[in-house]
Amino acid sequence: MKVRVDSERCQGHTLCAMNAPEVFRLRDIDGHSEVVNEEVPADQEEQAVEAVNSCPERAISIIS
Repeated sequence: MKVRVDSERCQGHTLCAMNAPEVFRLRDIDGHSEVVNEEVPADQEEQAVEAVNSCPERAISIIS
């Protein structure tokens, strides 16, 4: 599973980083989310899906 953050939509709510801290981090420059590693480890997939579902801006997508 792969994930992607749309930097144009992200507003830096931090929910993704709280739900999946090993998958997402916040950039120092603007506080918006970025993917740590596009390829999500199998043991982190559930947390990544939770992060996708919790994003109020729908800025995160799963890429099959």
